[in-house]
Amino acid sequence: MAQQLIGFIGAGNMANSLAGGMIAKGIRPARIWMSDPSRDRLDEVAQLHRVHVTEDNLEVARRVDVLVLAVKPQVMGDACAALREVIEERQPLIISIAAGVTVENLRHWLGDAPIVRCMPNTPALVQAGATGLYAAAGVSAAQKEMASQILGAVGLTFWFDEEKELDAVTAVSGSGPAYFFLLMESLIDAAVSQGLPPATARQLVLQTAWGAAQLAITSEVGPDVLRQRVTSPGGTTAAALGVFEEAGFREQVQAAVAAARERSEELAG
Repeated sequence: MAQQLIGFIGAGNMANSLAGGMIAKGIRPARIWMSDPSRDRLDEVAQLHRVHVTEDNLEVARRVDVLVLAVKPQVMGDACAALREVIEERQPLIISIAAGVTVENLRHWLGDAPIVRCMPNTPALVQAGATGLYAAAGVSAAQKEMASQILGAVGLTFWFDEEKELDAVTAVSGSGPAYFFLLMESLIDAAVSQGLPPATARQLVLQTAWGAAQLAITSEVGPDVLRQRVTSPGGTTAAALGVFEEAGFREQVQAAVAAARERSEELAG
């Protein structure tokens, strides 16, 4: 990232995670600026990361080469409109991490600027995220690399050629953690109903989920093969999986992801 300055409009959890991830990968805190209307939040950020902080969004926009828009979608329009003049003049790379805010929306509010739209997920808060990225026309290869390094500080990054593909990313990895949390929650409840103490049930389920993920990540074979390896014919796992299959588990997952994508498209529209 050479010596470019990186700014954040909004100092919430995701912005903090990105800043912390970049610093952990060797980016000097002096190269990072963050703005937020909350003085208390800025004081916490300054103490935690030693970055520059200000309540003035324009001050950040006037200083940096890369501007990460990390405010809630419902206030994005107002935040961008106030920055339009300085953005059109300075042409920093704009990186938006707001769900449902399209490139068309951003250009309407900001004018012409190089824009990368991203869809990170909440595991980015612990540097284990998965982020889909789309570069609008006019973004250079160097700017794409810069965006990859910023979002890559909190997990894996995946580029897509069409913006509409981010709706599928939202449905799979953006909303995906909630799907796994629901399974964990349900499995904990099932363990307790079978007589296990709640604290033990929780630890067993979470460790099993973590272990299964690690095994899938590090294995040379896919989840389908791993499932087959743990499923002995006529055994306990086969009995459980039979219940899932009979209930249409796979079809329910397909329907759930399709519903999430449809809602993402509606919000973007």
